Amino acid sequence: MSTVERLIPIVAKQLGRDPGEFSASTDLQEAGYESLDVIETIFAIEEEFGIDVNYNANVDDPDKLRTIGDLATMVDEAVAAKGAQ
Repeated sequence: MSTVERLIPIVAKQLGRDPGEFSASTDLQEAGYESLDVIETIFAIEEEFGIDVNYNANVDDPDKLRTIGDLATMVDEAVAAKGAQ
């Protein structure tokens, strides 16, 4: 299962919507994401993937995590960094 396929149910659950409504190109803000949703999603991602996500909503560029694909890239980088330790 790809990272995107694992992330879609997390995003859908956070928004209370059907996972079938989402794809890698889904814009999170357009889907209804707010800052608290991002924080809660980061916690869920850390738990799902067993990683620490280095993201600070108050400092980092919000466009860094604009789509589910962007989330997947961030997760893949964190997983790779964890494996390199």
